Amino acid sequence: MKIALIGYGKMGKAIENIALLQGHEIVLKINTLNTELLSIINLQKCDVAIEFTGPETTVNNLKLCIDAGVPIVCGSTGWHGQEQYIKNYCLANNGALLYSSNFSIGVNIFFEINKKLATLIKNYKEYNVSIEETHHTQKKDAPSGTAITLAEQIIACQTQKNNWVVNTPAQPHQILITCQRVDPTPGTHTVFYRSLIDQIAITHTAYNRDGFAIGAILAAQFLIHKKGVFNMADVLNYTTK
Repeated sequence: MKIALIGYGKMGKAIENIALLQGHEIVLKINTLNTELLSIINLQKCDVAIEFTGPETTVNNLKLCIDAGVPIVCGSTGWHGQEQYIKNYCLANNGALLYSSNFSIGVNIFFEINKKLATLIKNYKEYNVSIEETHHTQKKDAPSGTAITLAEQIIACQTQKNNWVVNTPAQPHQILITCQRVDPTPGTHTVFYRSLIDQIAITHTAYNRDGFAIGAILAAQFLIHKKGVFNMADVLNYTTK
């Protein structure tokens, strides 16, 4: 594959390392110092783009890739308020978009376990659910996109909770997400179900960024020659989303 990396920070460099080891070519690397190179002409030299930037630039980056006719894999978080707009834009312009809050294969398996556990426990109101996430201090958004995905999955699977809050006392209908920033943690997420007599917890711990990079490249390979909007459940061939 000929890949455009939009965002060349720690995540972008991890993707580059894995991509080169797998025999792919990095044709375009965009960081904050060379944004003038991010153009339709340059994008069209690539088979696929992988975007890891920030919420202030993601929407415009995705639209540009769609306008260029280049499939775009997006791992940026913090822009969820505009996600439906971008999905509609992609479909209206015959584009190809794959978004995930986390590309790690392990995390996506964790997502499926989270949904199953939420479904199993939904009738046992004595259990209160909460989420804790820990990342490195350079992470810009809190809570993480992964934590938001976990919370939204739980809300979708039962009726006791309909909202989430961050680092503040939660009401009975809310899920408390507690965020910590500790170096050099790549990412740890735990979902707790606590009652007066016991606790159930599931945890995913990332040891490094390689899992995210491998998943992003896998997603890019999946997306080439496709049209539409996809997620990692499609890549990993899950029957549920």
